[in-house]
Amino acid sequence: MNPRSFGPGSSLRDLYIAREGRRLRESSFDRSGGNRDYYVVKPGEKREICLIKGAGVITHIWMTLGPMDQVEEPFVHRKLALRMYWDGEESPSVEAPVGDFFGMGHGLTKNFVSAPLAMSPQDGRAMNCFFPMPFASSARIEVESGCAESLKCYFYVDYELLPSQAEDALRFHALWRRERTKGIDDSSLSNARFEFGGKNVSGDDNYMILDAVGRGHYVGCNLNIHNLRFTHEWNWYGEGDDMIFIDGESWPPSIHGTGMEDYFSTAWCPTQPYSSPYHGIILGGDANWAGKVSFYRYHIEDPVMFSKSIRVTIEHGHNNRRSDDYSSTAYWYQDEPHGKREALPPASKRLPLPDQLPFDPDAMRECFDY
Repeated sequence: MNPRSFGPGSSLRDLYIAREGRRLRESSFDRSGGNRDYYVVKPGEKREICLIKGAGVITHIWMTLGPMDQVEEPFVHRKLALRMYWDGEESPSVEAPVGDFFGMGHGLTKNFVSAPLAMSPQDGRAMNCFFPMPFASSARIEVESGCAESLKCYFYVDYELLPSQAEDALRFHALWRRERTKGIDDSSLSNARFEFGGKNVSGDDNYMILDAVGRGHYVGCNLNIHNLRFTHEWNWYGEGDDMIFIDGESWPPSIHGTGMEDYFSTAWCPTQPYSSPYHGIILGGDANWAGKVSFYRYHIEDPVMFSKSIRVTIEHGHNNRRSDDYSSTAYWYQDEPHGKREALPPASKRLPLPDQLPFDPDAMRECFDY
């Protein structure tokens, strides 16, 4: 057996090859034999849903949430936090609101499919993750509720136990961020100059999707934008370039893109929902690009390797001129231990902004630190 791996991969081509290990599952099934096949997560509670001992790899996670009564609490998929810990670590390798982790932001769910993540009917509330997550001695998963009411949490965690973990197995990581980007005042500029003027020759003020230290590979993100500019003129939010800085390189980085929609493998200011294995648009926004959007790009066939560090960034509008509500979940593999990271903000700071424009500034302060 090759010491670098155990068994074949996951393609159709490999299914006939004999595999080592044992397939197992942790789930929320009713231990009494009844039909209460869920864990109850109370307001403010941290609840461990999975603790696996030994070496292995998580291969699939399925989860869905429901109310204890018939009243649906809004934005539960932003209010419930998900954390994962490998091999007894104290700092989580995965930390994100549950809906964002499974591929879509804004506290919403919607049917879509990609290779590593999917939201399935009804209305995207059946959430699936197929990212492999290796561990050498243990894997622990917990949820923490920021909800006002108790929730039903149904889940599967499918995994393989192995004789040992491959020495070169990097650990899976995911991290959610949110920022009210700070652009410029557009009142004294023409719309064309505001949207296209100026030059960004540093990338210093870009929105940060991932800032990691160590050795590994970045494997993609979802990005969610709420257009906060109120205008009847051309209001495209996505003119910003992606810039990925590897191992401390200066501007221009070796991976420099041409526009937000181009990084997500789409084109021409798109609004049409679209799903493919590695890129897509889950939420396309409203007329004149107003409202909320959600894009994804997963580097499954083209991971971005780094030896010392990586900064995955994107301009918020050309030359960082736009002030919008950005949030993202980045996914990557790296050696442990991972570096210090900003903590997940409390649920009150994760809530999406109201859909209506223009906004009440006092209402916005409830969701952001000023």
